[in-house]
Amino acid sequence: MLKLKLPTDPRWVNIVETNIDEILTDHAFCEQKAATNAISLLVNYPELSDLVDAMTALAKEELTHFEMVHEKIKARGKVLGRERRDEYVNELYAFVRKGYKREIVLVDRLLFSAMIEARSCERFRVLSENIADKELAAFYHELMISEANHYTMFIKFAKKYANGEDVDKRWEEYLEYEAKVIANYGKRETIHG
Repeated sequence: MLKLKLPTDPRWVNIVETNIDEILTDHAFCEQKAATNAISLLVNYPELSDLVDAMTALAKEELTHFEMVHEKIKARGKVLGRERRDEYVNELYAFVRKGYKREIVLVDRLLFSAMIEARSCERFRVLSENIADKELAAFYHELMISEANHYTMFIKFAKKYANGEDVDKRWEEYLEYEAKVIANYGKRETIHG
């Protein structure tokens, strides 16, 4: 379904398990950034009422996920910690076309968002299937389903607002680009790292 070109090596979970606190903090901030991204889309495209409604709901859901991860951190006797830069997301964002008509930028922003959700979904699947901590495995399985729904929602909106843009072709370009980006990651205890 996701069509990612480069799957995550399951051995990445071995790295994650060396520092669960780090992945949880990184994950919490990924959820916060996803909420911020949804808010940014609704602010920049207020005339698209269905997008505004969907992004409002998504921002709330992502903040709920943030809260859920934060509760896991506190249950472990830890604190959230400082936000980390997400180099993977920054590299993906560089592929978003800028300086084009609003409609083209919107399609790219939606595909950028879909790509992050797709990779997060895939990483959560790998975690749910390979992490020794059964509670975290169930947690990540639940979130994997949520991320898959977000991915499909962003793709549907990109197709709806394509205005003649070949979304399937552009998505294929995103998949190729993302494979080159993700090849440099998978060596740290972060969601995308």
